[in-house]
Amino acid sequence: MRILIKQGRVIDPGKMDQVADIWISGGKISAIRPVDSGVAPDGGSGFSADMEIDASGCIVTPGLIDMHVHLRDPGHEYKETIETGIMAAAAGGFTAVCCMPNTAPVNDNFQITRYIIDKAASFRSVRVYPVGAVSVGLEGRQMAEIGDMRNAGIVAVSDDGRPVADSLLMRRALEYASGAGIPVISHCEDPYLSGGSMNEGPFATRLGLSGIPNAAESIMVMRDIALCELTGCPVHIAHVSTAESAAAIRSAKARGVPVTAETAPHYFTLTDEAVMSYDTHAKMNPPLRSHADVVAIRNALADGTIDVIATDHAPHATVDKAVEFDAAANGITGLETALPLSLSLVENGVIDMERLLEKLSSNPARIIGVQNGIDVGAAADITIINPNRVFAYRSEKGFSKSRNTPFDGWELKGCAVYTIVHGNIVFNSSGSL
Repeated sequence: MRILIKQGRVIDPGKMDQVADIWISGGKISAIRPVDSGVAPDGGSGFSADMEIDASGCIVTPGLIDMHVHLRDPGHEYKETIETGIMAAAAGGFTAVCCMPNTAPVNDNFQITRYIIDKAASFRSVRVYPVGAVSVGLEGRQMAEIGDMRNAGIVAVSDDGRPVADSLLMRRALEYASGAGIPVISHCEDPYLSGGSMNEGPFATRLGLSGIPNAAESIMVMRDIALCELTGCPVHIAHVSTAESAAAIRSAKARGVPVTAETAPHYFTLTDEAVMSYDTHAKMNPPLRSHADVVAIRNALADGTIDVIATDHAPHATVDKAVEFDAAANGITGLETALPLSLSLVENGVIDMERLLEKLSSNPARIIGVQNGIDVGAAADITIINPNRVFAYRSEKGFSKSRNTPFDGWELKGCAVYTIVHGNIVFNSSGSL
């Protein structure tokens, strides 16, 4: 299909910010012209579009990439499947996602990696980049076959869902992954400190729930920074939630340590007060933190300490959440709410639009080593965003198989109106979400 995207504000972080027309043909970007260039509507090349998209008032950006999702397939398809997960991703404006390895069986070998890639490719929709396990079975004892998985197509390794508690294993993983040209994504959690079910603080005391201190995260962040500094091998810190973690990462970057980091929208939007009604949809790991931590995470996004916004999309069925708070599964869905929640950072003056899109598109691409940009000849992976559309989010209208979100019923502002992958429109919003 030949597509003309007309008069959108094209923002490719660090390269372009201007109103322009984009021509797409054969799955690639064939021309880019500023609207005031005087070039003919056909781009000066006799281009005839099969479809024209009026992007006036919208932002046109390299496709959003989510570095941290759980697609639950294979093994937990009652929560999510690759098909429903990528449908939710497309609706959220994501053209690619990185899926974590805590499936059943665990993605710790060539065969599971290929199963995920081949199944995702069969839907011809959002790109799926598997993340392989650091250790066999996520058990933290024996390193997985990282080289084989790299040959199969993984873009990173992680034991996400569990920490790599053995420091020597983590060191070896950093060294081996660096040699393979991929990052280690670290789930930073001290298992001996994290036995609670929500943030340690006054709200946990009032609710009579056991708490998880900030140190359960920050201790492991500091350890992995030390190992990163020791080896010189990059490490990416997942789902940063505490002020102490942000401070440690900021200090490490100032010393030139090759550490990158991500946070999720719930960590700059909600505090642990959201748990006050024993709402298990607000239960996650790491837990929602204090107001001071939320402010620290926003500041870390503003000053570049945190490189990436990722969702940690963690779908769970009702049977996993409709239980006592202590027994409920950790995690929330996030693919369909991440963009408007992130746009609130721009609305509230925390960061500008270019910096936001950097954290949602170009930085994730750089860290996992994939191409993603608005350039002539590049694959046409593009997200078109209406930053002003206001809507009430209803989880029952979503594409994810699960409904575990604390944002159900929220009035949100901004959404993806088109998601284009390799020149194919994989999502087209009519305005009803």
